Amino acid sequence: MIYKRKLKGRTDYKKRMDLLKSRKLRLVIRKSLKNIWAQIIQFNINGDKVLLSAHTNELKKYGWKSAKRNIPTAYLVGLLIGIKAKSKNIKEAILDIGFYRSIKGSIIYSLLKGAIDAGLKVPHSKDIFPSEDRIKGKHISEDIQKDFEEVKLKILK
Repeated sequence: MIYKRKLKGRTDYKKRMDLLKSRKLRLVIRKSLKNIWAQIIQFNINGDKVLLSAHTNELKKYGWKSAKRNIPTAYLVGLLIGIKAKSKNIKEAILDIGFYRSIKGSIIYSLLKGAIDAGLKVPHSKDIFPSEDRIKGKHISEDIQKDFEEVKLKILK
């Protein structure tokens, strides 16, 4: 039997089963053309349950004025989901990147770095993260660097 989601290329059931066998919560990272969001999801037999989520639009509350889909923004979203997880007493999760390719130093791993810096335990390798300069936005502009530091401090408060 072939499932509809497999035919449409939305779900890799073998990979999903490997993640679910761990019986841990999943840190799911998704991207669109303009936004990034992260969710902590718990498996349920009747359908997955989203426990927490963080979206780039939430950064507006903290004063983020820059683009919503770059490495510094992804780090801040990761920091935000990590702080939310800490407040709900969620200590660990496993990374679920879905069909995205695993590229060293990408937006996905910038978000993961933010979540880990906030205190969430996720199994990882340290050499996959982008450099500190890229996370702070030095490769984009000096204005983003200033905004980044201000928003980071506001999220951590």
